[in-house]
Amino acid sequence: MRPIPFQQELTVKSSHLDEQNHVNNLEYIRWILDISEAHWISRTPSDIRKKYAWFVLDHHIQYKRQAFLGEKLILTTWIENYAQVKSERRVQIARKTDGKIIVEAKTNWCFIDQETKKPTRITTEIIKPYFEFESE
Repeated sequence: MRPIPFQQELTVKSSHLDEQNHVNNLEYIRWILDISEAHWISRTPSDIRKKYAWFVLDHHIQYKRQAFLGEKLILTTWIENYAQVKSERRVQIARKTDGKIIVEAKTNWCFIDQETKKPTRITTEIIKPYFEFESE
């Protein structure tokens, strides 16, 4: 079983910058959440999304380099692993011109039933669109 990565590209705008003229750390968190949601929306039917949601348990973020105005960035995410009601999602943000990693993140998510707001088991139906399964 191998995760299927999902990518988006963005260009750093002046609104993303802090007083040091590099991307504000809060923007990276926003981008991590945005690409995670986009991945969920792109691979999961609307009826499933209405019934279930993901809540963040924690983030671990490593800021490796700075990004600046006008740079094009590639955001890549995938589900690293899952068990019961939790999954670990990875996100890498890299500079497009040289491929250097700007940020690496691990986020632990809890799968929630929208009606009860309680954790619910991650089924094969839910996870299947995010992985390549080897033939038996």
